[in-house]
Amino acid sequence: MQHETDQRARARDRVLLQLKTRGAQTAAQLAERLDVTPMAVRQHLAVLEEEGLVDHTARKRRVGRPARVWRLTPQASERFPDTHADLTVELLSAMREVFGEEGVDRLIHARSLKQRAAYRSRLPGPDAPLPERVAALSALRRDEGYMADFSEEADGSFLLVENHCPICAAATLCQGFCRDELELFREALGPDAEVERSEHLLAGARRCAYRITRASGAEGRRGTESVAGSRERS
Repeated sequence: MQHETDQRARARDRVLLQLKTRGAQTAAQLAERLDVTPMAVRQHLAVLEEEGLVDHTARKRRVGRPARVWRLTPQASERFPDTHADLTVELLSAMREVFGEEGVDRLIHARSLKQRAAYRSRLPGPDAPLPERVAALSALRRDEGYMADFSEEADGSFLLVENHCPICAAATLCQGFCRDELELFREALGPDAEVERSEHLLAGARRCAYRITRASGAEGRRGTESVAGSRERS
């Protein structure tokens, strides 16, 4: 009996993870991606809705009744780790009161310097093919809890997405974390790459996303810079 309960709980966690990483979906879409029946998915969604973790909107279709499109609620964010969120917010608030905004900025800058040094030691150098650098950055961010992934777009650019932010509470209080993160990516990928944030969690998007292009004048190495499937392998 306990085994069956655990299995159902794990199945519901998989539904939540799909909604977290791929956004709002219908039960049919979830069923296809999870390789289960739509009925099974609807049963899991019903439980998750009772728990306040998902809700749905109606999407009109040309024929028939509107489709239910399921999405995570703000309460569902508690199911994904936000590293020591409460303590971090308290400490930042106290530092702002004692040392002012300049003190907080100095703290964020010091953290950024340490991050940059750590990334330099773990990522390929600027002479490595750009896809290799993007793949390594994505893997590193995934290891840090950001649920990161990347893809190569039709125009040759790359899209790095982070489906979760483990420091969201701190970043909400001090958006300097986000500013320094963008500069961190630019330095990590080297001068021949341009990085722009295209989606921002704190601006209401469901994730953060970064578009990476080859800088103007950079030599194209498309023939030798391909990555199988345009995705890093775990």
